[in-house]
Amino acid sequence: MGNNQSVQVVEATTLVDLLRWRVQQTPHQQVYTFLLHGDQEEASLTYAQLDQQARMVAAHLQHIGAEGQRALLLYPPGLEYIAAFVGCLYAGVTAIPAYPPTTARLIPRIITILENAQSQMVLTCTAALAAIQRGFDQVPGLQKLQWINTDTLADTLADEWRQPALSGETLAFLQYTSGSTSMPKGVMLTHNNLLSNLRLMQHMGEVSSQDHFITWLPPYHDMGLIGSLLEPLYAGCSATLMSPVVFLQRPLRWLQAVTRKHGTIGGGPNFAYDLCLRKITPEQRAALDLSSWRIAFSGAEPIRSETMKRFTATFADCGFKPECFYPCYGMAETTLMITGHNRAKLPLHQPFQKAALEQHRVIPTPCADDKSSTLVGCGWVGPGLSVVIAHPEHMTRCQEDEIGEVWVTGGSVSRGYWNNPAETKRAFDAYLQDTGEGPFLRTGDLGFFYDGELFVTGRLKDVIILHGYNYYPQDIEYTVEESHPAIRTGCCAAFTVDVDNEERLVIVAEIDPRYEPERNNAANSTRESSPRKLLAPQEVKSAIRQAISTFHDLPVYQVVLVNPGVVPKTSSGKTQRYACRAAFLAASLGVWDE
Repeated sequence: MGNNQSVQVVEATTLVDLLRWRVQQTPHQQVYTFLLHGDQEEASLTYAQLDQQARMVAAHLQHIGAEGQRALLLYPPGLEYIAAFVGCLYAGVTAIPAYPPTTARLIPRIITILENAQSQMVLTCTAALAAIQRGFDQVPGLQKLQWINTDTLADTLADEWRQPALSGETLAFLQYTSGSTSMPKGVMLTHNNLLSNLRLMQHMGEVSSQDHFITWLPPYHDMGLIGSLLEPLYAGCSATLMSPVVFLQRPLRWLQAVTRKHGTIGGGPNFAYDLCLRKITPEQRAALDLSSWRIAFSGAEPIRSETMKRFTATFADCGFKPECFYPCYGMAETTLMITGHNRAKLPLHQPFQKAALEQHRVIPTPCADDKSSTLVGCGWVGPGLSVVIAHPEHMTRCQEDEIGEVWVTGGSVSRGYWNNPAETKRAFDAYLQDTGEGPFLRTGDLGFFYDGELFVTGRLKDVIILHGYNYYPQDIEYTVEESHPAIRTGCCAAFTVDVDNEERLVIVAEIDPRYEPERNNAANSTRESSPRKLLAPQEVKSAIRQAISTFHDLPVYQVVLVNPGVVPKTSSGKTQRYACRAAFLAASLGVWDE
């Protein structure tokens, strides 16, 4: 184990059994601490306190006859949200975690979820209730929602809770997908799914009762909710939490918490490490001690070799070790984790022939050069799961040197999408035509195995095909980001449009708010003094075209520079290329240089 401590887990069939057992064993052990402003101020919960608050919520839900129904959870990140989520489990109510709609543009997603889940019940807290209700009151059909403010429930309700009849196959919650390429779908996760994946993560990461998670991840999605909130509960360890907003505003807070709390496990998508590299100064690094960190997981978006190497080198003097990086791969449809890094080895950074990858072939090269792409291995398949690489069209197993679609089967795989039989059959009922093996989940991701590890190359639906070659948009987007300092990291979209019956490449890139477009002299003469830097739009566009020509040998049909926040993102921060393409075709992008 990570700290030579065995993990004691009762043979629980549900998460309710698990938490009740933890309460019996260590009632006063602190399990969650929330940093109210990302810094020093704290609120915390012990196992006994979490159990008491969960029973209070559950008893109220039982009183109103909600067992077997679905409840939308709209909370800011914090301990109230955790208690409400666990309270739903205690009541046999299917929880639906979701971002509280703080802006009008988020409300359509909430409406879609409520309609699909056939839910009329919303749990929230005082801090969010008024703002959310104001937004909902403007939407026809939402005035009849049943609102439950869990802050106002009486403590004595906890004594009235009665444990419902639950089993491993009971639906625990609906995890609505981010909707990066489609409308959000409700992934049905049972208690068996959750316990299977929590067990897998504990085994792969050697998580012990001595570990301490430090997380800023949104608690509404799989990596934050399951990987950073429920995993500590399963392993009997503790977690310090902060709001994603306070991390994004000041990434230093995350690493300061690791330092102060002696955190051992924490991570996030690749952009989080990039953000730390850009925003944390040498003077700030001098006060950090990251020597306690043993698992810095990276997943949920393409893992960049360059980011890992730069982060390791930059924070080496702070005690960060190269073996701490933990590349992994997973998705909501498999509860969370599918593959994870073998901690006995260093992460695998392997160059492959770029031209071969474009033909969906795998040819490793001994060293990196301008004709290769260095990919990071996402580790080995976790216990209880099986993964094959299949031809997405022929539905047959690929050869070892071929890139195909990643198919998964095993105990962590969801039973399907709520109230969506057509998509469930398409995604969860795949069989290999040559052997009859199945059913498999079709992940929609492309990848291959090399040296025992899974390498993920991109999304099947996002692949750009030009002149018979396959290009991964994230590779082109990375080239765009590196082409000019004014381009915002993680805020570009590459896609194709049809022009005269030929596919042409379009780039949409956000410009850093520190810059403003250089106008003609007359306009400049009347311009008020501004702290922003003047920048010629053509300079940026030329840099983008030149970089894509140099590194991908591709012409660019059009480069569109847009204002910050214009490139559409999912609620978990993934680029919505299809939505960006639609906005481009509708000429509805907020163009920066107009």
